[in-house]
Amino acid sequence: MIKTIDGDLFARMVIHGSACIDLRKQEINELNVFPVPDGDTGTNMSMTINAAAADLRKAEDPDLSTAAKVAASAMLRGARGNSGVILSLLFRGISKRLKGETDCDGVLWAQALQEGVDAAYKAVMKPAEGTILTVSRLAAAKASEAARENNHIEFVQEAALAEAKIALADTVNQNPVLKKAGVVDAGGKGWVVALEAMLSALRGEDIVSPEAPVQTQVKDSADFSDFNTEDITFSYCTEFIVSRENDRDPEELRAFLSTLGDSLVLVDDDEIIKVHVHTNDPGAALHEAVSYGAFVTVKIENMRLQHTEKVMTEAEKAPKIAEPEKAIGVVSVCAGEGLADVFTNLGVDAIISGGQTMNPSTQDILEAVNTVPAETVFVLPNNKNIIMAAELVDALTPKNVVVIPSKTVPQGVTAMLSFNAEGTVEENTEALTEALATVDTMQITYAARNSDFDGYSIHEGDYLALYGSALFGTSQDIRVLLKSLAEKVRDEGKEYITIYYGADVTEKHAQKAADIFADICPEADVNLLSGGQPVYYYLISAE
Repeated sequence: MIKTIDGDLFARMVIHGSACIDLRKQEINELNVFPVPDGDTGTNMSMTINAAAADLRKAEDPDLSTAAKVAASAMLRGARGNSGVILSLLFRGISKRLKGETDCDGVLWAQALQEGVDAAYKAVMKPAEGTILTVSRLAAAKASEAARENNHIEFVQEAALAEAKIALADTVNQNPVLKKAGVVDAGGKGWVVALEAMLSALRGEDIVSPEAPVQTQVKDSADFSDFNTEDITFSYCTEFIVSRENDRDPEELRAFLSTLGDSLVLVDDDEIIKVHVHTNDPGAALHEAVSYGAFVTVKIENMRLQHTEKVMTEAEKAPKIAEPEKAIGVVSVCAGEGLADVFTNLGVDAIISGGQTMNPSTQDILEAVNTVPAETVFVLPNNKNIIMAAELVDALTPKNVVVIPSKTVPQGVTAMLSFNAEGTVEENTEALTEALATVDTMQITYAARNSDFDGYSIHEGDYLALYGSALFGTSQDIRVLLKSLAEKVRDEGKEYITIYYGADVTEKHAQKAADIFADICPEADVNLLSGGQPVYYYLISAE
């Protein structure tokens, strides 16, 4: 039984966890009980931990503390969706406890798992039972209990996994929605898959070949900033071909050139001698070579200058943090050219393409924030599953980042209508946040699978209408849902209605939808705009 792990084994555990979650991400996705086509828990967890696996493959023989830090940092930036953010927080806590350690036994591992749970719970404003938080908490508690019995990390991890499986099975009883659907929590399932994969790697049953350890993976491209110009011992890459015009032995030339530098390659046949050598005295190399015959080709390159140019070029390509030219800027998330134009026209500085099924990572949001030439940057996530990832950005940039918790695109648009570029950060924070409650959002999409949800018998392919975050209705006729929503808006006394039609809706059909609202809500001002959004046929705001 394995007693301790080091940095290499920790890296293998994370990499195998990444591989297993990736293989089973669709299985995890399908546990999302809400039947709209955004069941992306598995995808978000996979992309989050894949970021850690990618960086660990590049790490050169990291010690335990470094490996844990690399994994946590990569997941922090790669976190997507609420499930991905929570996963990154679990590993951030693990990294915090393993800081400065070279190996980890069962007791330390149990403490690290608990540290991860503490970090995750601290970040969630209203922790709910029957989620990944519950599964990770109970697993960590069992790990602590097991560590007191046996200090081997394999024993502790085995106990944590067994308890996690029990906790996962019980999530169906803790959450009424899960119970009605008869499924377990998707995020909790993802954590069980991760724990199981990490145990397999701990036992040497992972898919990382011992002949190809983590630290020896080949990079996709060279990073010329990895070494300094001063590290180049011989400055000139010297290549030439000379004709063989006498009987002198090429091996004598090889012996001479070997005293001048390194990286020597000499090949010859009956007619020529071809040479490649790195040297500080290319003149001496050429002077000796000409005694064998006339030059056919000669090429000499200064590698110090080449390296400096490469480093400068790569530095120019590196992302820059825009210098502040104004006090306040705004970044918004949305999908669809029409919606992007709406936000841009309202004063948004940078658009992040994303939304349902396409949750941007913390790194994506960070890069957008850094392009805005402002001291403070407001972020409009416009999706409840992006808010947590956005909230991680502030710690990663020198800019002040304020996240306005918009859960829908219409909320984001309404918030921007309240934005005052000349106002203070405090004034805008208050105004934008308060604006969120003034708009009702309706959405029409389709059912991704059969489901019995909230009193509705839903069949794959049915149209689904949502009012706010609740399922409003389902039908095989989209006009039925449009009429029902219009009647709801009329009864609520709304005065301004904006309909954004999606990429899969023609202008002709969209106009018919607008006519339905105009007929049923004659007192309201109805506007129709092309949003171009995927997945959702219509996004409708009512104020």
